[in-house]
Amino acid sequence: MLDKTYDAKTVEPIIAKAWEDADAFAAGAGAEPGADPFAIVIPPPNVTGSLHMGHALNNTLQDIMVRFERMRGKNVLWQPGMDHAGIATQMVVERKLAAEGIRRRDLTREEFIDKIWEWKAESGGMIFNQLKRLGASCDWSRERFTMDEGLSEAVLEVFVTLYQQGLIYKDKRLVNWDPKLLTAISDLEVEQIELDGSLWHFRYPVEGKTYDPEDASTYITVATTRPETMLGDTGVAVHPEDERYTALVGKNVILPLVGRRICVVADDYSDPEKGTGAVKITPAHDFNDFEVGKRNDLRMINILNTDATTNIVDNEDFIEGIEPTPEQAAVWQQLHGLDRFEARKLIVQLMEEGGYLAKIEPHRHMVPHGDRGGVPIEPFLTDQWYVDAATLAKPAIASVREGRTNFVPKNWEKTYFDWMENIQPWCISRQLWWGHQIPAWYGPDGKVFVAKSEQEALDQAVEYYLAVDTPWRDWVKDQLENYEPGKILTRDEDVLDTWFSSALWPFSTLGWPHQTKELETYYQTDVLVTGFDIIFFWVARMMMMGLHFMKEEPFHTVYVHALVRDKTGAKMSKSKGNVIDPLELIDEYGADALRFTLAIMAAQGRDVKLDPARVAGYRNFGTKLWNATRFAEMNEVKRDPSFKPEDAKLTLNRWVLTELGRATAAITDGITSYRFNDAAASAYRFVWNLVCDWYVELLKPVFMGDDEAAKAESRACMAYVLDEIYKLLHPMMPFMTEELWKQTADRNTLLCQAAWPTPDFEDAAAAAEINWLIELVTGIRSVRSEMNVPPSATAPLVLVGANEQSRERAARHHAAIRRLARVSEIDFADGGPKGAAQIVIGEATACLPLGDLIDLKAEEARLTKELSKNADEIGRIEKKLGNPNFVSKAAPEVVEAEREKLTTLQEGRAKLETAIARVRDAS
Repeated sequence: MLDKTYDAKTVEPIIAKAWEDADAFAAGAGAEPGADPFAIVIPPPNVTGSLHMGHALNNTLQDIMVRFERMRGKNVLWQPGMDHAGIATQMVVERKLAAEGIRRRDLTREEFIDKIWEWKAESGGMIFNQLKRLGASCDWSRERFTMDEGLSEAVLEVFVTLYQQGLIYKDKRLVNWDPKLLTAISDLEVEQIELDGSLWHFRYPVEGKTYDPEDASTYITVATTRPETMLGDTGVAVHPEDERYTALVGKNVILPLVGRRICVVADDYSDPEKGTGAVKITPAHDFNDFEVGKRNDLRMINILNTDATTNIVDNEDFIEGIEPTPEQAAVWQQLHGLDRFEARKLIVQLMEEGGYLAKIEPHRHMVPHGDRGGVPIEPFLTDQWYVDAATLAKPAIASVREGRTNFVPKNWEKTYFDWMENIQPWCISRQLWWGHQIPAWYGPDGKVFVAKSEQEALDQAVEYYLAVDTPWRDWVKDQLENYEPGKILTRDEDVLDTWFSSALWPFSTLGWPHQTKELETYYQTDVLVTGFDIIFFWVARMMMMGLHFMKEEPFHTVYVHALVRDKTGAKMSKSKGNVIDPLELIDEYGADALRFTLAIMAAQGRDVKLDPARVAGYRNFGTKLWNATRFAEMNEVKRDPSFKPEDAKLTLNRWVLTELGRATAAITDGITSYRFNDAAASAYRFVWNLVCDWYVELLKPVFMGDDEAAKAESRACMAYVLDEIYKLLHPMMPFMTEELWKQTADRNTLLCQAAWPTPDFEDAAAAAEINWLIELVTGIRSVRSEMNVPPSATAPLVLVGANEQSRERAARHHAAIRRLARVSEIDFADGGPKGAAQIVIGEATACLPLGDLIDLKAEEARLTKELSKNADEIGRIEKKLGNPNFVSKAAPEVVEAEREKLTTLQEGRAKLETAIARVRDAS
């Protein structure tokens, strides 16, 4: 006998061990030879990561598909793995060492990397255990890591190949530079933070004119939020059609404090409607200015060091072409070596003292910060390695345009195209120690040699330097006599962007560049489940790399799930204190309750508003199924292997079997079309509404009766239906269903390896009859509730205009109607009795004379008062939502909450109006 209640904390570890002992999730487990493959690669979580609600949603949806396809007999692989997370991991280990009084630079590179591997062995990968608690059915024996030997080999192969093809190169360009971490970072690692700042308006004197602040013809005014960057200005841009500046185009202005002559150029980047219409151009410190500078052949002068201090007096680029006056030289000395923000204060002060500051305006604007370092990033001009993303993007764009890879929901294709069609070179180098070190070596003259190993690079170098006309020939010959590694060549110290190795994930995890059986079987993978925020950074790059190296898309479908927000619709953040920990919810309600909640709320294109109360509610759903199984046990329900749906005789059983088939079809369709909420809702409706509420209730008289044949059939049928329910719910609620499968019969198989149900039974007539009964009883119960009829009171039922079929149904189910609807008797008439509430059921009208049971006038007054209160509240909210100030200034989640209240009130108004109409009809 099942325990009275389901104890998730006790059961889940036992079930998890049973799966592990059976190796139930191994690639191809349970599949017949020649079965169609189905493969998903897990978006590799950071080795530093822990399970958050986004992971819980993402992996629940993947697991639903994987368990479903495994049960459908496919050769399934769910490939797990972790990302080495360059910056994040290096920061974790540096903090750990700092607590021990050790700085990274106190160690050699090799010693520091050894420390990271030690940390990974001890603490890294905690998230995998957390995913197992969620029920993720990956093939854990195939766990991969983006720094393991096989994936490192793939990275070398790709880098060297792309370099040889001219698709990887080194260039001096602007990058996002984190001056705290001292490395370039990707756009994904940049967080835009809105801050209160200032807009400083500076006057730049026109060359050849005597500067006079009162004479606008002697200067041009520019505005900036970053005064410190003016030291690197090499131009001023005005719009080609801005008549105010036509005469100045091609002329020079003098950069105050510096003395540099900078040209006024005509460029569409300048907006004549914004500010003064003139824009200072600092190509080495602004991404837009960089492009303007390239178009107009402006110099690029980097005036910052890597730690964001100013570099002036020793900076040849800064000094070039200027003969400073003694006063200017003194200013340069003052400004040299300052932190960028200290330099900003001093520059504003000096500009004001020199009469060049026109005005200062308060200005709230977005300031990019490094999400790891937490400080404002700098657009920084530096030598980095790049991938020619524009060339690689072309086949990836065509793949989606031509439908070989599809986005679900489809609207995300626009996001993909917008980025891919305007793609910039991809900066792949990072100034870190942890990661895939770039396989490039430099000779004594700076010549670069790219190879998979130092020996291969040395072979290239020897061939190059020993050529007849090579100046370094004799020196290299001398070094080769007693050669030691590093003697001739110096390896590039940078490592690759983490996204470089994860871009290879769908094929590197399967053994590429070797032609393995796994690669042959599981590539192309089927579905990628991901968040919208990494469409650019991961999805697009996997498409590019997969098509380039495998000549086939890495997946045919990209399912993009929405964000998980709090119950008000606000984005979760530590600062708001509204973060919901999935592990806490699992501890309190069980993994199945959390999984089912996420599934039923995962509507395409709609964010999940997660309220822990909803998780509690879906735990009750599990409890309902558990109790239905206990009811079955108490009534001697047992599995009968010989039972076949088509042999059932009772209308009730043929009804539930028909509804089972319909639910199976709906759930199957929901999962295969990525409408997980529809699949979960169909399961919920069938299990709770039809089986637990109605089938169980309508079976009670059968089990209590004397018809042994009916009992035997019903016991076999209910056991069959429950078994099928366990299968249908298993992808969404794996732990409880596996436990029920084990407890309710002596079986040799795990539920996770059972065959998925097929919707192969239909008796439309039986289904229509029982659904008619359910509709009638539900309608009567609703009327009694709306009109406040005491639960113990009974009333007669008069069916008006009923046809022969309805009369027969009423006669067959007379006892059930009386018991379930609290009806004293059932009559038929051609006209409705006076003082009766009415419910339309098909062609008939069900009439309930209630005048003797309630005070109709008092009930009308009560409902009218409720309707008035409802109208007042609707009016209040409509007024608030009609106020543009409220809608524009209130937090989005607050506005959305008010809209939801309004919808709920409007639905309540409709119900109240229906109830009042029924009371009046009965009066």
